[in-house]
Amino acid sequence: MVQTIASIPLPVMENLQIKKNRLEGGSGEERKRLSVVTGIHGDELEGQYVCFELNRQIAANPQFLHGIVDIYPAMNPLGIDSITRGIPGFDLDMNRVFPGNDNGSMTEHLAARIIEDLEGSDLCIDIHASNIFLTELPQVRINELHRETLVPIAEKLNVDFIWVHQSSTVLESTLAYSLNSRNTPTLVVEMGVGMRITKAYCQQMVRGIFSVMHEMGMWSGPVDAPRKPMIADRDDAVLFLNAPVAGVFISQARHGDRLKKGSPVGVIVDPLEGSILERMKAPEDGILFTIREYPVVNEGSLIARILREEALA
Repeated sequence: MVQTIASIPLPVMENLQIKKNRLEGGSGEERKRLSVVTGIHGDELEGQYVCFELNRQIAANPQFLHGIVDIYPAMNPLGIDSITRGIPGFDLDMNRVFPGNDNGSMTEHLAARIIEDLEGSDLCIDIHASNIFLTELPQVRINELHRETLVPIAEKLNVDFIWVHQSSTVLESTLAYSLNSRNTPTLVVEMGVGMRITKAYCQQMVRGIFSVMHEMGMWSGPVDAPRKPMIADRDDAVLFLNAPVAGVFISQARHGDRLKKGSPVGVIVDPLEGSILERMKAPEDGILFTIREYPVVNEGSLIARILREEALA
């Protein structure tokens, strides 16, 4: 059942509406509730396909559902419509205004209504893509303050790895932080690339969500065994490769490759003179989980992230 959780009048007799689709199965007060959220950033579209597949597969097999699944495909509908990361007209990242204020500005009011509707879920999965510049392996990012609660759940989500962040690097104004602080367990998923849909990653995530639902007792249908994720929980677990010069980046490694120290990651070239300005190499053994997607780079642009082999838990 489609429900409107927030509605705000816009100029010229229009309304901004945030909607969810509630799917219910079974009965009783002990039913668990899973909330799947995406579209906070309007240029991140991977979650749209995940929502489509969840709706389609649950609707095709309603007898297997024993709980409540709330699907929120577009938390920032204006951003999605205009291919804008933030809320257009406000130059504001929606994931920097939570928990919001019901009596505040339009964006604060929307954030407050979203929190109110999600709070109390047994689990919330907040799905993001990368930006248009980078592509990411499917991963869950977790604040170390909530690792004991969230890591065991994330291990069932069929992602490639789990990145546990220091609490000092986590913004308190995000949806996930606000919900976790209110005892609503929330996982943040990052995968794919901005403005695109990577079907293989989306299908991997859908299988993971059904695996988690099965673990929660919400789904009795067949599920695939989730892959065992790598876990990065050390401060020095991730290596960052940044461009030392401006130019055009040409990748020489594939996403997900296991690299040896000195392995080529890519080259930065000068198209005007046909010269190679810099050869980017892996500084240590590790796994390439982030790679530059948009080729034009400036000095300091992020080229890649490598998960250090020796830091894997």
